[in-house]
Amino acid sequence: MPANPRFRRVVRIGPVQVGTYYDSRGREKHAAVCTAPRCGFSADYDSRAAAELAARTHRCRVR
Repeated sequence: MPANPRFRRVVRIGPVQVGTYYDSRGREKHAAVCTAPRCGFSADYDSRAAAELAARTHRCRVR
């Protein structure tokens, strides 16, 4: 598995970035990652819609 996957179609929704990449088995995956300091939220999804929904509804607990 590559240490740094290449993300495509990266969009920013508030503090969360959503990007599309291929996993080690060649399947298309979508990641939602919060860029706020000390938040730590990240998740992988099978569909782009699920990743964007997670980005829109994410609320950082650390302020």
